[in-house]
Amino acid sequence: MIISDDAGLRRILENHKVIAMVGLSQKEDRPSNIVARYLMARGYTVIPVNPGQDEILGQRCYASLKDIPVKVDMVDVFRKSSDVPPFADDAIAIGAKSLWLQIGIINEDAATKASAAGLDVVMDRCPKIEYARLLA
Repeated sequence: MIISDDAGLRRILENHKVIAMVGLSQKEDRPSNIVARYLMARGYTVIPVNPGQDEILGQRCYASLKDIPVKVDMVDVFRKSSDVPPFADDAIAIGAKSLWLQIGIINEDAATKASAAGLDVVMDRCPKIEYARLLA
């Protein structure tokens, strides 16, 4: 289901606590790193997905979503819109509950596919901003 209403966003943020963050940067000034630190400080488990790194923010980093050995609730994507389809496919394959595309990231085909597979899909929004707005 494509989620854009406050009740749906709140439900995802309250219930999807294990987040695989695709494109998480080790650089502290990058938006992905800022968002990850914010969410971790609020009790979320953030699993970095970045094939170029071994560890980010003290967490083991994985080359792909399929390499993660634990159940993932949310796949949060910090990659350009055209890069999203394989991550949507992998989110479906690993049984994630939601696919969250960051601000500026919209891919209707990937969203439709993930939604049809039963995932909640959020596009063009940031979980940090929505958490602060809805739950803080």
